[in-house]
Amino acid sequence: MACFPVSTWFVCLYATDIVFCRAAFQPCGISARENAPNHKGETLNYDTSIQPPRAEQREHSHTHHGVTISDPYNWLRDPAYPTVEDTDVLGYLRAENAYFEAQMVGQKARVDALFKEMRARIKEDDATVPQRDGDYEYWSEFEKGGQYRKYYRRPAGTRDRELMLDGPALAESLEYFSLGALSVSENGRYLAYSTDTTGGEYYTGFIKDLETGELLPDRIANVNTGLIWTAGDTMIVYGRANESWRVDRIFAHKVGTSGDDREIYHEEKLGFTASPGLSSNREWLIIAAGDNETSEVRLLPASDPLAEPLLVRERQTGVEYDVDVRDETIFVLTNDKHVNFRLATAPMSAPAEWTTLIEGSDEFYLTDFDLYRDFYVTEGRIAGLDQVQIRYYDDPGRVETIAFPEEAYSAGLGNNPEWAMDRLRMHYQSPITPDTVYDYHVASRELEQLKVQEIPSGFDPSLYTVERLQITARDGAIVPVSVLYRKDRDEMNGGAGGPLHLYSYGAYGYAVAPGFSTTRLSLVDRGFAFAIAHIRGGDDLGRNWYLQGKMKARTNTFNDFIDVGRALVERGLTAEGRISASGGSAGGELMGAVINAAPELFGAIVAHVPFVDVLNTMLDDTLPLTPGEWPEWGNPIESEEMFKLIRSYSPYDQTRAQAYPPMLVTAGLNDPRVTYWEPAKWVAKLRELKTDDNILLLKTNMGAGHGGKSGRFEGLRETAEEVAFILWQIGLKA
Repeated sequence: MACFPVSTWFVCLYATDIVFCRAAFQPCGISARENAPNHKGETLNYDTSIQPPRAEQREHSHTHHGVTISDPYNWLRDPAYPTVEDTDVLGYLRAENAYFEAQMVGQKARVDALFKEMRARIKEDDATVPQRDGDYEYWSEFEKGGQYRKYYRRPAGTRDRELMLDGPALAESLEYFSLGALSVSENGRYLAYSTDTTGGEYYTGFIKDLETGELLPDRIANVNTGLIWTAGDTMIVYGRANESWRVDRIFAHKVGTSGDDREIYHEEKLGFTASPGLSSNREWLIIAAGDNETSEVRLLPASDPLAEPLLVRERQTGVEYDVDVRDETIFVLTNDKHVNFRLATAPMSAPAEWTTLIEGSDEFYLTDFDLYRDFYVTEGRIAGLDQVQIRYYDDPGRVETIAFPEEAYSAGLGNNPEWAMDRLRMHYQSPITPDTVYDYHVASRELEQLKVQEIPSGFDPSLYTVERLQITARDGAIVPVSVLYRKDRDEMNGGAGGPLHLYSYGAYGYAVAPGFSTTRLSLVDRGFAFAIAHIRGGDDLGRNWYLQGKMKARTNTFNDFIDVGRALVERGLTAEGRISASGGSAGGELMGAVINAAPELFGAIVAHVPFVDVLNTMLDDTLPLTPGEWPEWGNPIESEEMFKLIRSYSPYDQTRAQAYPPMLVTAGLNDPRVTYWEPAKWVAKLRELKTDDNILLLKTNMGAGHGGKSGRFEGLRETAEEVAFILWQIGLKA
């Protein structure tokens, strides 16, 4: 599909500075070494000779709807944000980092071993499968030991290779580096790309002349979308992030200039964002605007992005739609008549008059479509499993569904850039099938295997079992759970009730696919089961599944996760206190909610950049994402009902005097999605109120953002830290 729903997802995934304690928190004390027991009564050897930082409480309160709420850790939000320069704030974060390092020093050997083990599963000199686009084939490669990709091309049908962009060279000496957009001009001469060197997600755009290897003088500031070539390669269209990190303006940049970009769209509604796309036939520029539940699309000729735009249909609250164009026909994917979406068409002369092409269905959840010259493709899910279907313009009743062999899997289209495709690049994987790249030959209906993800250290799928369980939640809803474990797991654990890791996300209609993970094996090969709970809030079972976990129904998400955990205990797959769980961003909110409600279930929790200060964030419309998030969480400023509901589950607000499981929490100082002070405040409050002796660690990446450290091996080491923490707290010595 040419354009996608405009959304501001908290989607959805870390050099420590050591300083002495500052006046912002209580002085570090010294006490006798204590050994807290785990669920088996085994000692876990915390080093309590170093006391955790205690954040000072400073009087602060706010009143809404007649309710006054005290927030004594509000000072951890630097008033100069997004600049963070307050010495008390930085001192506290660095002290927490020092405490993290001190407590994890005993796990260094385990972290090193896990990192070596995980790295051994990665083919270091890996490359993507070349894909043709026009006169060239394009691909990327990692060199052995390389943290970042190099991007290549060659004339189609030759073995020549041309280095277009050298990621390792661009990232050299930088603490953080992220490549954003990457786009080659239609004539093949120029490469537009964007980079972020802080983790704050404000990208700078550049243009490289591929014939000379030189950069043009153009610098495009604050890019936060793709870079789209238009007007015969004389212009680049992009979205610019404002001071609140929202893309509310789309600009056309004239190649060879700097600072003279023309605004072609301005979104005035607070909470809406905008993004540019290109139709599959590359004839139309598509400007989409919207929030998490409403969208509106305009079309501009790609040959003239400064022309008057054509509005497809005016926005209507609750109606989402995406479009693509073939000849004089607009194709529209929309939920206007069915919650699981329908596909409609409209003539270019009357773009708002939609005629159904594919009806909405209770069984088939239509999630995407892609147009090609001779056929089109629909993607969706039936009973939570991916479906890919080939359809034909001249024969509406002809549907060819690509069959997949396993009961739990993830499948979908890859990169298919050309209009006249006769074979489709696809990806397939399952919990026991590494990522496999295929070309699907449309005429012969055959799958040609091109590449299987290589596991250098070895992987034998016959050692593992995958189950698709159905768990009944407290209100009768049936929650699917995908479970991976070794066939000899009971022998490894000395019987049933072994450790289990439970994972989910549960927000924004984001489905967690049952795919393949090499890092997951480091738990499973030590006797863990790994379970993915397909809870409400995601759209795993259709759009209604998502709607049943948002707004007024938000608590279904947390209840589902807890009910799945308890059911897995009842079925003998694990035992109370032997469940580890993790989640990031909105999944971190999930972690906070479930440990408030059922802390006894869990033996270890990892919460990455957790969205835990929900009420305060939704009350602050100056924060980058807040207005656009009100359709997801509710607006507690205007609605007393939503104020009360959000307060009732917001992890920070519901932290109380009780025992909590061992926890590792992460944050990113430059994170614009979940600001650093949310996890920092939460940890400070937990330290104040929790009644247990379990370890609580906060690690803040001082030079990164939402995704943690950049570079594939830096990120892998942080995963090794996470797994080491889980093994440590669950009590596994291996």
